[in-house]
Amino acid sequence: MRIGINRATIMTLFLICACTAVMSGCQSDLSSDGSTGGVVVPHGYMARLEQVHDGRMIGFGPFVGYYFRPEDPKDLSRLQFICFNENRFYSSDMPDGAKLYEGTAVRATLPQADITIPAQERINPVFFPEAPESWRNTRPDPQDVFVHFHSGYNGAGPVRTGYWLRHVAVADFTYDMGGRVGKESLLYHRVRKGPDRGFARIIEFDRGPEKDD
Repeated sequence: MRIGINRATIMTLFLICACTAVMSGCQSDLSSDGSTGGVVVPHGYMARLEQVHDGRMIGFGPFVGYYFRPEDPKDLSRLQFICFNENRFYSSDMPDGAKLYEGTAVRATLPQADITIPAQERINPVFFPEAPESWRNTRPDPQDVFVHFHSGYNGAGPVRTGYWLRHVAVADFTYDMGGRVGKESLLYHRVRKGPDRGFARIIEFDRGPEKDD
């Protein structure tokens, strides 16, 4: 019997990027000067990646405020990333466009499990208590800081291949989805500079942007 997952009450994360650039076989959506909105994105960081993995093309991103750079342009198994407070999307007490995190993303494929992958929204969360142990066990070491998984997608929707993210805060701030969630939310927490061990334990399935995005 397959297990369904109830939709969690968090904001759907999305990002509409206007222009396209190509770097080392990976597709990125940024303006020509490496900026988007009020954020200046360092050279080499991309909002969206496309790659062939296990014989199939999958996309990854974009989602609000996150930009990625391969550690090795020929190997997309490990990425560096930065996260900005674009439009104050993540924190109400940090300025618009402030850098919140730096971090590492490590590619993984979740094993098949007796569970239905949700695809109702653009981004569909599964919190750790609802997630199969076999999925949680794919976290790289140290597992106490790789607590957020974001899937890739193909033309049919979300796939089980994606990245585990390790968030390292560059400042102290309140993670409250720009004031849209309170202390009762699993997402809400006070962040201290350094590895964010309070980041919500969550696996997100991304069905990909609309064709017009």
